[in-house]
Amino acid sequence: MIRSLFVLLALSAALAQHRPPIMEDAGRANLPQQSIGANDLIAVSVYDAPELTRSVRVDADGAIHLPLLKNQIEADGLLPRQLEAAIAAALKDEQILVDPIVSVTIVEYYSRPISVAGAVRKPVTFQATGNITLLEAIARAEGLSAEAGLEILVSLPQELVRRIPVKALIDAADPDMNLRLMGGEEIRVPEASKIYVVGNVKKPGAFPVRDSADTSVLKVLALAEGLTQYSAKLAYIYRREPDGVSKKEIEIEMEKIMKRKTPDVPLVADDILYIPDNTGRRATLSVLEKVLMIGGGVGAAAIYGISR
Repeated sequence: MIRSLFVLLALSAALAQHRPPIMEDAGRANLPQQSIGANDLIAVSVYDAPELTRSVRVDADGAIHLPLLKNQIEADGLLPRQLEAAIAAALKDEQILVDPIVSVTIVEYYSRPISVAGAVRKPVTFQATGNITLLEAIARAEGLSAEAGLEILVSLPQELVRRIPVKALIDAADPDMNLRLMGGEEIRVPEASKIYVVGNVKKPGAFPVRDSADTSVLKVLALAEGLTQYSAKLAYIYRREPDGVSKKEIEIEMEKIMKRKTPDVPLVADDILYIPDNTGRRATLSVLEKVLMIGGGVGAAAIYGISR
């Protein structure tokens, strides 16, 4: 009988060392081990204490409240295993359980929003779970739109805005540009600056500046599908002065440029390239700007209809 008693004691000790898990830890398999933040939803399980096993949401101030515990428990910034230890210590301190075994699983993250806005196909806000990179964030927004500019602006928490060149990130695949995102970042893709072409071209409109160092009259005319048969020999560029208000007129010899008798003329962002017809009638700058404000894609007839 004494021998049987020793066997039972040995079995009891073995079972105590290998107590079954508290609940199926599905959350740990699906979500990475990241620190807990405000508004996150967590599952708390206490072995052999169903009254304490439940899902709770972290308060806006970063604390959680559990039944039977008088004091709240600070959860903000803790890893799940650290929160497990904090809950176990609180249960001991308030003499609710002698040797509690606690499990904490993150069910849903709500404290790490990443927003992607601007010139993307589908602006989106999502939670940072796992290793999220800048490229992945842009992919979740279904990529850059046709109006995207040359830079991506990334507002990092408690840091200055980072300017990421699109060419370095996407074309050159520079790993230093593919920032790792931890949550709280705001990604904005500004639209590209534009050059406006109006008058006697086949496709008037606003054309994005993809490379400010390599934009010229001939290249923009190619985007506008060339001149019409009624275009004049002279054309005009209206360019904003440094004061940001007034504009200057630059006369260019379009016929000589087309015949390669004079060098091509570079253009800068916000330039208006105006090609009158060969009758000598010219629209004023104020008329051109009114037309551009109405809708950009206009032909010579629309301009002359206003200026007569």
